[in-house]
This record gives sequence, C-alpha cells and structure tokens, in this order.
Amino acid sequence: MPSATIKLFLVQGDAKRLRSAELSNWNGKAVAGPRSELDSLLSREESLNSGVYFLTGVDPETGRNAVYIGEAECIRDRLKCHNEKEFWNHATFFVSKDENLTKSHIRYLEGRLIEQAKAAGRSLVVNGQSSGAKLPESDREDMEIFLDRIHQLLPVLGADFLLPTSSSPQSRAERPLYHTELKGLRASGHVSPEGFVVLTGSQAVFVEWQSCPTYLRSLRQRLVGEGVLSSNDNCWIFTEDKEFSSPSAAAALVHGGPVNGLLCWKTEEGKTLKEIESLHQS
Repeated sequence: MPSATIKLFLVQGDAKRLRSAELSNWNGKAVAGPRSELDSLLSREESLNSGVYFLTGVDPETGRNAVYIGEAECIRDRLKCHNEKEFWNHATFFVSKDENLTKSHIRYLEGRLIEQAKAAGRSLVVNGQSSGAKLPESDREDMEIFLDRIHQLLPVLGADFLLPTSSSPQSRAERPLYHTELKGLRASGHVSPEGFVVLTGSQAVFVEWQSCPTYLRSLRQRLVGEGVLSSNDNCWIFTEDKEFSSPSAAAALVHGGPVNGLLCWKTEEGKTLKEIESLHQS
C-alpha cells in the first residue's frame, strides 16, 4: 500500500468524539463518531451523500467485537434506521467528495467489504447477507482503489476489523520466529504490529492450571467454539494463525495459565523475546 498523508479533523478537539479524515490526492472522505453523538454525525452535510458505513461494537452473546457493514444512497436516512441494533457504539461512513458513487458502486463496495471483514476474522460480521454488484472493468478498478483507501483510514479512526492477522514472516531477519514448549508440546509464532501471532499447527495444553483466571478459560472455550482450537490426542491444535494482544496473552493460552511471554517465547537458538528486544533497544 502506498504512503499517504492523512488530514484528521477533530470537530470537538477530542480524538474519541466526532472526527473526519481525508487522504491527499483522494476524492473520498470519512466521518466517524460515537453513538452518543449520532445527531451531530448525521447533521453533517456529508451524511446526505451515498456511501458505505460501519457500525462497530461488541456482540452481547459471544463477547466478540462485532461489525455491521452497509451501503446507502443517503447515509443519514439509513443510519436513522439502525437504532434498534443494540450492539454498536460507534459509526463510521465513507463518501465521495465529488458525489460520483452510484448505487452499483456502493453495492460493490459493501459486498467486497463484507467479504474482506469475514476473511480477516477479527470481528463478527452481523450482516444477514451481502448484496454486491457487478461493475465494468474500469469502474471495478476505481472501486478497488477506493477500498484500499478505506483500509488505510479505518485503523486511524479506531477500527481494525479489516486488518488481516499478520502472516508468517518472509525471513528470519525481517521477523524472527519464536517457540515455546511445555510437556512435550510446542507452539510457534512471531511478533506483530498488534501483539503476537501464534501460527497454524501450534500446540496448546488441554487442561488449564487450577489457578487459571476465568477470562482465560472463557477465551479458550470461545476459540474452541470458533474452531480456532481443535482437539488432537492430548492437546489443542491451532487450525489457523491467531493474533493476541501481547506475547504474554499468547503464551498464557498455550500454557493454560498466566506466564511471562517475554521469557517463554524463544528463538531456535534459545534467546528469549526479552533478550531480542533488549538488543534492538540498545
């Protein structure tokens, strides 16, 4: 993705409240704000345009981050219809400043965004179905560029549901692999911008420690329910790459109890993650 200059405007001077974002040399614009300021969000002139929007929050049944992705020829009118959805606490929408987004364009964007959010797997996509639309080749290429800009701006606005779990490092020099072992089991992973990724095929102990905190037991149960962890003989196996918020969170899931990830994760040569980080900081 190319480098870009972002213009972020904080309407009330608070990064958690109403704000807009633009990229240099791009005809799109994003507006975002908390549900508590929906009236202010919808009073903006941009909300009269056609575009795509995102409602983000937490699913009350599973405790997972959740997102609803929609399209509308008038963002203001459509968002007013979503008050019955209780899960969301933040809204973001993208429009074109030159008003060149047609119904087919925004349906195409909606379909692609739902597809990408499901593939990323960071949030539960609560849409019942995706519309999507076929476009001429030139229009399709234009919308793919628009999608790239959405990907660039969403994390800046506090939404990461489109970010894919960081893939395996291309080389050891670029991003070293780390391993942790316990009772003959072995897990592998690497540091990521968001925390730490445990790689597919890694093993985790079946039984948690007696002192294992409730939140960790719940997380393990959720990952089993989602199919991320699959039983295999005497351990759990990661069926896909899974990103955690920190090396310690990743190691705790593998070991079945709280541990220091900076000490548990080691290179093939036996150097701990803490030692590697100390070398980088010196």
